[in-house]
Amino acid sequence: MRFLVDESTGPRVAEWLTDQGYDVVSIYHSARGADDDHVLQMANEEDRILITNDRDFGEKVYREHKPHRGTILLRLADERAQVKIEVLKSLLENYPDRLAGQFIVVTETRVRFAKE
Repeated sequence: MRFLVDESTGPRVAEWLTDQGYDVVSIYHSARGADDDHVLQMANEEDRILITNDRDFGEKVYREHKPHRGTILLRLADERAQVKIEVLKSLLENYPDRLAGQFIVVTETRVRFAKE
């Protein structure tokens, strides 16, 4: 799987995903400060699933109908890197075949596959 990790999600998550063997691009390292449209376009063009904490991507996908290859929105009460990693680990273990092309909202206790 190929991921683009948004700056809001942070470099530790990108590093962990890379350590797990995934193909990862980190906005924090490659395009810090890029606007949301550029980030979404980059993920789409590079066939990457976007991982973000930024709720604005919901607006981009739903209201503006921007194309995407998959978006994972982390809506966490505790946004420490370790918590992000734990919920992503669970998501990847339980739903690996359902991530591409989906808009997924993940909390500490719930995974919701949103309809576009």
